Amino acid sequence: MTMSGDAPQDPAGAGASGGVAARAATPSRSGVDGAYAIQVKPEYVLSERPACLAPPPPPTPAPPPPDALAGDGDRSGSRGGGGGGRGSKRSKNNRGQNKKRPRDAKIADAEKACLAVVRGRPCPFEQGERRCRYNHDLKEMLANRPPDLGEGEGGVEWLKDGCPFWKMNGYCDFGIMCRVGSCHVNMSTGQNLCRTLDDDGNKTIGLLTKADPDENGGEGKPVPGAVIGRHSEVMNVLSKDTQIKLRKKTYPFVCKRHFEVKKAPKPPKPPAVEDAATPALPPKERKLIDFREKIYVAPLTTVGNLPFRRVMKAYGADITCGEMALTDQLLSGKPSEWALLKRHPSEDVFGVQIAAGHADQYTRLAEVLANEESMKVDFVDLNLGCPLDLVCDKGAGASLMLREKKLRGSLEGMLNVLDCPVTIKMRTGWNEAQPIAHELQPKIQSWGIEGIAAFMIHGRSRLQRYSRMANWDYIAKVGRSQNPGLRQIPLIGNGDIFSYTDYEEKILKHVNEEVEGGNENNLLPTAMLGRGALIKPWLPTEIKERRHWDISASERLDMLKDFVRFGLEHWGSDQQGVNQTRRFLLEWLSFLHRYDVLHLYFRLRLSVAYSNS
Repeated sequence: MTMSGDAPQDPAGAGASGGVAARAATPSRSGVDGAYAIQVKPEYVLSERPACLAPPPPPTPAPPPPDALAGDGDRSGSRGGGGGGRGSKRSKNNRGQNKKRPRDAKIADAEKACLAVVRGRPCPFEQGERRCRYNHDLKEMLANRPPDLGEGEGGVEWLKDGCPFWKMNGYCDFGIMCRVGSCHVNMSTGQNLCRTLDDDGNKTIGLLTKADPDENGGEGKPVPGAVIGRHSEVMNVLSKDTQIKLRKKTYPFVCKRHFEVKKAPKPPKPPAVEDAATPALPPKERKLIDFREKIYVAPLTTVGNLPFRRVMKAYGADITCGEMALTDQLLSGKPSEWALLKRHPSEDVFGVQIAAGHADQYTRLAEVLANEESMKVDFVDLNLGCPLDLVCDKGAGASLMLREKKLRGSLEGMLNVLDCPVTIKMRTGWNEAQPIAHELQPKIQSWGIEGIAAFMIHGRSRLQRYSRMANWDYIAKVGRSQNPGLRQIPLIGNGDIFSYTDYEEKILKHVNEEVEGGNENNLLPTAMLGRGALIKPWLPTEIKERRHWDISASERLDMLKDFVRFGLEHWGSDQQGVNQTRRFLLEWLSFLHRYDVLHLYFRLRLSVAYSNS
């Protein structure tokens, strides 16, 4: 698993526009003589907040001065001496990154339209004790509706094309709440329009008259009043029935929890009897995955979302994997966690990464994945590399490398249920001084568990996290550590691949090394990209074509536009979806801004060489 190390700053959401303009126009000085003073041109300073941004949150009141707290007898008795000390709760809450970043204001339910009203149906809960908490007055919402993102001064010109759901489906579920909905909202009544058929069977744009937008006639033919050609491109959506069973803890699991199993003495096994009339069942067939010479985008927490993976597929990535999902949250039916397993049709080879601390959790989740028909997964990746304390304290992530019994039970339980292979992502060990991956991989190999497609090793320890360089010499050592007398399991290395020269010097160099002592070199010529993909999304094309590639500024801007379009399709085109798209765009930009333009780099090298000569 790859985690973001730095947090993006929020340049557009800081307070009122006047304050932003005042700060931007003021030269910032770093140094005594102001040698690095920066002056922003007046034409680039915003006079007002763009319409595409959500309203800023209300300002938080300033905390009272420390003297006032110290003098208050009712508060001075708290731990840390008045609440302002080093060990106080107040000071602890202000630590860490992103504490000063303004958050998008939460949208109240009363400001959202009821979906029944959006579909032109009366809401059954508008009156009564169980009253609907959403808004039912379309005219009121129309009067308070902000302009579309592509309209007005400061609007986004390239979003004037219209709603992505209207283009794709001919119907938008968000209706009047859609921030690019002028193409499908009747601006006089606030009603939501759709592409449908009239009574004569002719295509037209009108109101939805069927209760179900997806209703159709025999053989899938559309009927008047229903939406024409409505479909969803997102795969791996958990069914509502399964989600309810998981949340109510009524799902019919076969595997019991570890604390439910009574430790009773095992009865002796009866002698095996061979019966020619009842032949043994054939082993479960699994789809084989060839990782050799592929570009694999590693699981990236927070930033490795579905819109970003679509961008990576456009630049030549072969294999993608979803963000790390916690098994206990998945088994609780949490929608936000199951959303991490969603897949786009363009992801032809796709895996999901899960983390758990107990074998029964892995096995139970495998049962859900195997039984759910909507789940199409090519492989499941076990996370043995997450360095976060929140994960390791539960016995998952990197701490599972130290618990071989639970790891073996997890692999056996999952592969007895799944019909797809399993991969194992790990680190070198717990600390840099005592790596254990070269000892753990032969042990897993000796267990003889069928269905393990590959090992993946990040060249850093758990305590290193993402500091210092990845140890590729040790990765090569792990690739030669397996028992030559047993089935060989491929190994994929990961860490610090930022260009095609890094791919050649760190991967191909060790792949082509001669091995002594009869052991095989199981390291594959596969490029597993983490932060390199975030900084240079076009890196897969660069590696495949074996050349440096510096895309133009307009191409990078088009790439960001594609991400925004994909984000609106994935998270929604209402204000909440816009906020989510903007949030994850800024998370990605915190890595993308680190890219150094190639020609400037070479010009610098030439100028240094010329000055030295």
